[in-house]
Amino acid sequence: MRRALLLGAWLLLTCASAHAGAQREPDLSPAMRAALSGQIAEGLAHTPQFADPEQLVGYLLWVADESTRLRSRIPDRLVRENLLQTIWYEATRAGLEPALVLGLIQVESGFNKYAISGAGAIGLMQVMPFWTRLLGNGNPTQLLRMRVNLRYGCVILRHYLDQEHGNLFFALGRYNGSRGQAAYPDAVLAARRHWEVPPRELQLAGR
Repeated sequence: MRRALLLGAWLLLTCASAHAGAQREPDLSPAMRAALSGQIAEGLAHTPQFADPEQLVGYLLWVADESTRLRSRIPDRLVRENLLQTIWYEATRAGLEPALVLGLIQVESGFNKYAISGAGAIGLMQVMPFWTRLLGNGNPTQLLRMRVNLRYGCVILRHYLDQEHGNLFFALGRYNGSRGQAAYPDAVLAARRHWEVPPRELQLAGR
């Protein structure tokens, strides 16, 4: 019954608009599918751990700066900080820059975790439902959960970045289903610059 209600809610949400290209289901080898499934299935703990106190201070300053920038989009401070903490965790876990993930979210969903594109992509990072069948339990409604969506989105983007041998332009194109076209990568890279926090010393010097 609960699953049916969730599916019904998901169908109702498909009227929402979001940015998404003509994403197609990839042809994954059994080994790659198993590797990516393992990355998705790993526990969703999202609290960053720092052995170095300076790294912890840097992280806390990053959260403070990005929280200020995100305030107009997400007024609730606790919600903002929980989102930023999870973005940091999932991005760094996947070897991605948190600013890149923030820029992608800005372009894809405008930070609306319930966004559904015309193509059916879901949530903050606009993950296509077929990924849950390829790598998860096949239930697309789980992509409406913030942590699950960020896990899928970061793992997928990392996969495409590896597939493109580190070429971010083409990796972003694959993520959006528009490989070789400049509009989407250019938009994400421009948005990333907004979320790149300059060193604290430079910020203080510029005041």
